[in-house]
Amino acid sequence: MNRTTVSLIACAAALAAVTGFATLTTPDASGPDTAKAAAELPVERTSLLCPSPSTSDLAETSYTSFTPVTKGAASDGEAELVAAAQESEGGEKSGKKKAEKPVLTPKEPGAPVTGDTSGGDSPALIGTAEGKFAPGWTVQETTEVAAGTGRGLQGVNCTPADTEFWFPGASTAADRTDYVHLTNPDDSAAVVDIELYGKDGFLEAPTGEDITVPPHSSEPILLSTLVSAEQTDVTVHVNVRSGRVGAAVQALDDKIGGDWLAASTDPAGSLVLPGIPKDATEVRLVAFTPGDADADLKVRLASPSGLITPAGNETLHVKAGMTTGVDLGDVTRGEAGSLVLTPTDQSVPVVAAVRVTRGKGAKKETAFIPATRAVGTRATVADNTAKGATLSLVAPSGSAVVKVTASAGSGGGTAASKTYTIKGGTTQDVELPVPSGLKGTYALTVEPVSGGPVYAARTLKATEDGVPGFTVQTLPDDRGMVAVPEADQDLSVLQK
Repeated sequence: MNRTTVSLIACAAALAAVTGFATLTTPDASGPDTAKAAAELPVERTSLLCPSPSTSDLAETSYTSFTPVTKGAASDGEAELVAAAQESEGGEKSGKKKAEKPVLTPKEPGAPVTGDTSGGDSPALIGTAEGKFAPGWTVQETTEVAAGTGRGLQGVNCTPADTEFWFPGASTAADRTDYVHLTNPDDSAAVVDIELYGKDGFLEAPTGEDITVPPHSSEPILLSTLVSAEQTDVTVHVNVRSGRVGAAVQALDDKIGGDWLAASTDPAGSLVLPGIPKDATEVRLVAFTPGDADADLKVRLASPSGLITPAGNETLHVKAGMTTGVDLGDVTRGEAGSLVLTPTDQSVPVVAAVRVTRGKGAKKETAFIPATRAVGTRATVADNTAKGATLSLVAPSGSAVVKVTASAGSGGGTAASKTYTIKGGTTQDVELPVPSGLKGTYALTVEPVSGGPVYAARTLKATEDGVPGFTVQTLPDDRGMVAVPEADQDLSVLQK
């Protein structure tokens, strides 16, 4: 094997490492410029990690798996979700997992499959999809907690393992119980540092250093055990020294429910936080800049009619290394909305999230929306129902045409699609296509057709005893495709 071929294989492996592996077999080349651009091919293997859902005996958790039909994907394959930290036959924890019935096993791309657990001892899950199930594989974890700390609806998208995560919006306040869940899918231990930043900067947390996460296991770390100071707003930085993990923050409140706080997108000068429910009664924005320069951000709301500057909160000053929080009140004023943060002058990388509250008095419930990546080529979210699901689409910089497909139901039905035009600077809660003959839950796939970048979020609502339970998941690109250079391509084209 010559050096060029070895380099191409190494490049393809690196490009595919985020979610899986791509084959170097490409479609037949045609035209003189074919070798000048990398081919987009479906990934062949994807791994997802789902955190342990709840410690409450009253918790009821559902898992929904879905893979969109992808052109060019393999004709066969398999996928399953199994419990992390399974024991060896001798009863001791080990890197080798004994055979155990999966929580769910997908059947075919294009139709969701569901599974359920109950009680407070449900483990974290490790999922692997290969072949036709890998491109765009999505798993949603949704938990209903009837009473107690964190009561309400909690939801999170299961995510790939990575080596760094930012969580602005966590807390060590007296009424909050926040855990960082770390899940290791690999055969060797992972070593993790958890750094915390409050309103005055870095918080000393010696016990957050050198945390070992054993192979095929999950560790929940209670933030209040890492530091003695009570902080309303905390930014959590998970940095993996060795190996890789999945990470998510479970933020639970004694009085106003709780939800999962997913990681913010990588630090960037401009951020979009999509899908604030139109009936939000309180919105709190939390931001953090990890660099050594302060950030000054212009705060705008993308409403159905265009970009609006919230009165009294036109800008946000974020001091370097310090977490900043600001209450925006009922900023959406009964309309769909998304926050758009842009630099007022010099661009400084920032991470951000909002805590959203619905309801009033003793009947409040909260959820979190982190800054997220654009939809990109395609994004998918599962576990939608005929009633109670809302899809928000925002085009912050220019009009966009978007295709939304509702899959067949988990119990039957026929897929349906609609195309929408989202005007630049606006957020639209679109009227969803509903599968004909729908039975069970269905998935939504969002595909930009033309125009500027699109960001998306899905809200699930389920009112229980007058409490407006809800959870919000963003829809970044599903990473189902990977760029692979042609065999005779000059690799310098991938560096442009």
